Amino acid sequence: MEEEARRLLEEGIIKKLVSPGRGELSTFPDGTKVVFHYRTSLCDGTLLDDSRNMGGHNKPMELILGKKFKLAVWERVVITMRAGEIAEFTCDPKHTALYPLVSQSLRNISAGKDPLEGQRHCCGIAQIHSHHSLGHKDLESLQANPQPLVFSIELLEVLIPGSFQLDVWAMSDEEKLKLVPQIHEEGNVFFKQGQIKEATEKYYNGIACLKNLQMKEHPGDEAWVKLDLMITPLLLNYCQCKLLQGQYYEVIEHCTSLVFRYEDNVKAFYKRAKAHAAVWNEKEARADFAKVMELDPSLGPSVAKELRAMEERIRSKDKEDKGRYKSLFDYNTPPATATTG
Repeated sequence: MEEEARRLLEEGIIKKLVSPGRGELSTFPDGTKVVFHYRTSLCDGTLLDDSRNMGGHNKPMELILGKKFKLAVWERVVITMRAGEIAEFTCDPKHTALYPLVSQSLRNISAGKDPLEGQRHCCGIAQIHSHHSLGHKDLESLQANPQPLVFSIELLEVLIPGSFQLDVWAMSDEEKLKLVPQIHEEGNVFFKQGQIKEATEKYYNGIACLKNLQMKEHPGDEAWVKLDLMITPLLLNYCQCKLLQGQYYEVIEHCTSLVFRYEDNVKAFYKRAKAHAAVWNEKEARADFAKVMELDPSLGPSVAKELRAMEERIRSKDKEDKGRYKSLFDYNTPPATATTG
């Protein structure tokens, strides 16, 4: 144990044992799954993250060793721990530089945000600046001023390879590519059965797989474009589910990203038009419906039906509003009279 502590110290990591674990120390071969709770804080005690209450959830972190997790220091420290052990690791900035990005991803996941959050296509200059806009002031400050961090870790489980089902995120790139068509088809089956929530989750997972692969490619390169063409139908299906769930602004956001890249994607314009109509963006809805007609005149009857429905909703809303305002300013209504007892 002293020898391991010495090696950690040489690497810029100070380990403090809080509570010993049980059993023998695992050999941690590649493919081992480790499950642990973590608290991340600055050296002055300022708390950044706690897996026990992140996003209102008590969900431990899961890592598959040997999969090149972005924050390599977590893999380095957990292999010094026994199951059940609690320890604090103070790590030099060279180990923690990527923590703001990792934390942003974990916070997004805990908040239930979509897999495309913060991954919009943009030019190289915009991508550089986007790394300074993490959406969290504490993370932006940490990114601008890298410093040591303290990770308090409780190792809950150590699962040897083959003793658990591999999660999608832990699969190899080849395994993910093979799995996506299956996920897509499962989503379609759920959708046809009216199980919209389940279908949404399947499309979400398919998009996440492909986005993970796409992030390793340079935007615009052949491999990146090929993956994007696989993402597009999944994203359109995802948007259809979100339309049915009333998540109109999310539909507008995703479809806008699609038409930015594919100006002739009639399905993206059509879904965005319906979403605009649902949130009373009449001008934008009409513009998108006009674009749909331009791209595919055969959709004329469907567009006309959607326009009639939108116009009827607008008339009903105007009538309701007029009635409401009339009651507020109806001077013929006799004033209330006070009574005395």
